[in-house]
Amino acid sequence: MEAILAEYAGKLYGAVWDVTMPTLLLGTGIYLTIGLRLMPIRRLKAGFESLFSKKAYTHTEANDGITPMQSLMTALSGTIGAGNIIGVASAILIGGPGAIFWMWMTAFCGMATKYAEGLMAIKYRERSEDGLLIGGPMYYIKVGLSKKWLFLGTSYAVMMVIAGLATGHMVQANAISVVLSENFGVNNWVTAVLLSILVFVVIIGGIKSIAKMAEVTVPTMTILYLVCGTIILISNVSAIPAAFGLIFDGAFNGTAAVGGFSGALIAAAIQQGVSRGLYSNEAGTGSAAIAHASSETQDPIVQGEIAMLGTVIDTIIICTFTALIILTVQIDVGGVVQSTWMFGDDGNSGAVLTSQAFAAGLPGGGYVVIIGQLIFSFTTIIAWSLYVERAGIFLSHEKYKTVFRVLSVGFVFAGCVGNFATIWAFGLATLGILAAPNLIALLIKSREIFAMTNEAHEARQKLKIKQQNNKES
Repeated sequence: MEAILAEYAGKLYGAVWDVTMPTLLLGTGIYLTIGLRLMPIRRLKAGFESLFSKKAYTHTEANDGITPMQSLMTALSGTIGAGNIIGVASAILIGGPGAIFWMWMTAFCGMATKYAEGLMAIKYRERSEDGLLIGGPMYYIKVGLSKKWLFLGTSYAVMMVIAGLATGHMVQANAISVVLSENFGVNNWVTAVLLSILVFVVIIGGIKSIAKMAEVTVPTMTILYLVCGTIILISNVSAIPAAFGLIFDGAFNGTAAVGGFSGALIAAAIQQGVSRGLYSNEAGTGSAAIAHASSETQDPIVQGEIAMLGTVIDTIIICTFTALIILTVQIDVGGVVQSTWMFGDDGNSGAVLTSQAFAAGLPGGGYVVIIGQLIFSFTTIIAWSLYVERAGIFLSHEKYKTVFRVLSVGFVFAGCVGNFATIWAFGLATLGILAAPNLIALLIKSREIFAMTNEAHEARQKLKIKQQNNKES
């Protein structure tokens, strides 16, 4: 049965990520980037300024949302996880170093997509019967588009439940289980029980509980991971130019088989880079929009600019750190000293490979990866529990939210004891399918997105001129 499931999961992954999804994902991102006149690049500094500016914290009437900072950290808790540690390593092992270039391209295009999602999340959000701010793709499809498109919102919500349980729960839980088993010999069933209990304790508190946890854990662990990564890269600085050379060469020429490494062609590099990039930053899936919809701010533009920061932090920064460490740090295996990535295979060694690179590059570095993987994966599970719950409410009724919380816990348990390859293949496939309704909706609403952005730009320019004139007078 396990072999059959693995086979079908692999076929589904191949069908989704062969041509269709990379084209739709990158095409939409490129279109939005051009239509926004490279605004995500031009306003990147402003996005960080807004994140820490009191002006962005325009409270709702009831003052019952979460802060823009908390919304970003909640969204990041849903993206920074197995994809940044295991996913990057696996992408290199299967698609070669060139896969990292296509991860960057996904992130670059994803900035515009994330901006659009954050903007739409605020403009078309609603209040639940309990008075909570709720939104996301299913809501900006329902409210922002005509009734004939309602099926698209329903499709998105259904896929969010499926993809959330697969990618946000099973994949992350499996990553935790693998780490604890391979490093500490913890039985997978023990991990399943303890993790399930811990997840339930946190998610029962709702959005505010999740946001408060994310606000503390995500920045702390991210800083620790990057500080340790910086130390490793400084000690291997001479190898960094060659690592970039491998990335760019592999992106356009493919990577030939070396030792136990599976040969990777350009198509494999693109497939792995785009799919793993999407899994890492989730730009295009619309999942982060669910978190951003709960922000207290009433300015869609500001929240959009804050939302796009998630892609930069997640993929451009964290994933790049992981990739460079794997490509630069050398290890000794049987008297043969080579870069860490040369000793991998295309199996379930992603977490092991990253741990080996960190351990070789920094005393105790392997434990940084272990701790990071455990915390990042756990916070991702928590965030996706929220996404599944909100999608479930959209499909049914708010009184059934506990049902979806219990469902989340059940799939966490299943992920701990399931097959690695099957879970990852199925998870990535469902994530690609999830993105389709959201991307279609953003394309339909693109003119509105462009118009709102242009109006905000013109307003800023007029204000700037007015302030300048006041100074001169």
